[in-house]
Amino acid sequence: MTSGAAFAKYPYPLLLVLFGLLAMGSLFIGLLFGSVHIPVTGVVQALLSSTESISHQIIWQLRLPRVLAAFACGGLLALAGALLQVLLRNPLADPYILGVSGGAAVGALLAMLLGWGTLLTNLTSLGGALAAVAIVFGLSFRAGNWNLYRLLLTGVVLSAGCGALTTLILTLAPASDVKGMLFWLMGDVSRAEEPLPAWITLILVSAVSLLFSGSLNVLALGQMKARTLGVAVLPLQIGIYFCASLATVAALMLAGVIGFVGLIVPHAVRLLGISNFRWLLPLAVLLGGSFLTLADTLARTLWAPQQLPVGVLTALLGVPMLLLLLSRKP
Repeated sequence: MTSGAAFAKYPYPLLLVLFGLLAMGSLFIGLLFGSVHIPVTGVVQALLSSTESISHQIIWQLRLPRVLAAFACGGLLALAGALLQVLLRNPLADPYILGVSGGAAVGALLAMLLGWGTLLTNLTSLGGALAAVAIVFGLSFRAGNWNLYRLLLTGVVLSAGCGALTTLILTLAPASDVKGMLFWLMGDVSRAEEPLPAWITLILVSAVSLLFSGSLNVLALGQMKARTLGVAVLPLQIGIYFCASLATVAALMLAGVIGFVGLIVPHAVRLLGISNFRWLLPLAVLLGGSFLTLADTLARTLWAPQQLPVGVLTALLGVPMLLLLLSRKP
């Protein structure tokens, strides 16, 4: 019996509870570990007490915003990956396959090259991401016709062009600015200042996706079967595209480009024997958030006080994990 079949025996609500406990555990671990040692009792006291202390300031001003940002970013990427994989019917689809990350990177790095502040950098990054979304959608949707192959090809071509522009900007940038640019490109949660917009986006996109989970289950069988069963395929596909793009943009604005989360997490959930999107989506969000929170905790404690870009850790952890999961796939 395969591991996926074994997990499928457990009630889905039980798995949801277990993943919820994993999420809470990952958040607490993120609060517990850091360059400054704070015992478990100190963390609990800082969370429950309003008394000003060094531990209270570290937890509330430094660690709590960071772990919340990491969890929201991981959940957004996992959700976007799951949606794009059913849209493109491609298990290798990830949130960055349609050029959104390339557009955001060009905008952010151009602002850094010009010496603009954080606010303008975030705005130009957002502009670049939205421009990429508009270009890919505009070239893929013509006269009421939606072509998924053209969508994928446009995204790949746009990513290649943005990659060339990114390389050019890195070449022209002063040496003092290159490190900050590389951290953005590799993903860095430490730059996240306000996780609330990402959490709002995560909740809204998750809620909308769950409302159409039944249609997603049918669409996963193929467009022809979905049409035969009465699903409005075109509006559903457009909705999936914009929901996934919105989730990806929110994650990019929060922490830059973090790879492998959107690719590996939906795979991991499916290999547990879960294919119903009513359960796959929330489980992917919880697992993605937990994975990135734990990875970021490791990134900031492994060589403390020096911090690593969390995107490096997700790649180093994601490659062997994905190979292991695929080797166990029946």
